[in-house]
Amino acid sequence: MNTHTSDDIQQLISQINHASTPQEAIAAINAIATSSSTEELATINAVTTALSHHHQAVRTEAVAALVKLGNTIVKPLIAAYKASPDQRLQAHIIQAVAQIGSPDALDLLVEVVGTTVANHCQGNVRRIAARGLGKIATNSPDAEVIRHVQEKLIWALLTPEDWGLRYAAAVALQEIATPEAQAALQQAIAQEVDLVVRSRMALATGH
Repeated sequence: MNTHTSDDIQQLISQINHASTPQEAIAAINAIATSSSTEELATINAVTTALSHHHQAVRTEAVAALVKLGNTIVKPLIAAYKASPDQRLQAHIIQAVAQIGSPDALDLLVEVVGTTVANHCQGNVRRIAARGLGKIATNSPDAEVIRHVQEKLIWALLTPEDWGLRYAAAVALQEIATPEAQAALQQAIAQEVDLVVRSRMALATGH
């Protein structure tokens, strides 16, 4: 693992911003993410900057790099989410924190799942957030965290018009696998009108 100074990080940021090919930008992202820089915030900011890159492959690699950095970056990512007006950047931050599955992201993911949006892209973000909540609850020994997650996922299972969100909630509740989660899935099957979602709910309950 290489050690980078703050100046090195700034040079790599410049490489990301001015790369002539996606591969050059991705190489810089990987160099940042695998460094042992003492400038942790600079490292996080550098990779987060790449989430706004014009090339999809670069943005995807930046999300993967953030996930590898793990729990320690979740709070700075949440701060970046709240500070940015860019919905696409926010969406990629949600992708990263959902995959990391840290309890620190619980309130943000609950907020995203509970937001009513018509935009298809943002709808997909809600589904990602629902899966992230499932990961948090599955990995948590805290009964209160599990209860809070279940409450939001059961709402997502029974209430929204977005079939994709209901589907994601069913998958997440299957992973949590508590009696309350199973009971909610049984209730949801009875009222679900979408055949694909109902089939996934049936799978989740073992039917």
